[in-house]
Amino acid sequence: MQATVPIHAMKNSRQLSETYLKFVNLVSAIRGLPTLDAMEERVLTGLAIAWSKGERVPVLHAMELAPDTSPTTVHRRLKSLRKKGLIELREDQNDSRIKYVLPTSAAQDYFARLGKCLSAAAHG
Repeated sequence: MQATVPIHAMKNSRQLSETYLKFVNLVSAIRGLPTLDAMEERVLTGLAIAWSKGERVPVLHAMELAPDTSPTTVHRRLKSLRKKGLIELREDQNDSRIKYVLPTSAAQDYFARLGKCLSAAAHG
């Protein structure tokens, strides 16, 4: 037996779907945002979540952000994010073997522009 979905839930679902599609279209229309592949987006999103919690993210921890992906693949994406200017690596003051992954001002701008698209999609 198939469960019935209340009308208000269907409307809400449709509205959320429309909001998401508006967001995707707004993001695709932004010029000047770095083009990221799916893995780069995934790694950057994982980093952003950690940074938003005030966490310092060592490279070794960053390489575990995508547990179903090889550390080598994640490390390559960290290198490409660095080359694109979205992250920087900074040595630990007490142990030069440890490097932390930090957002750059370009990353902050990237997140701000995505946030602006999300806000416009939700309220526009």
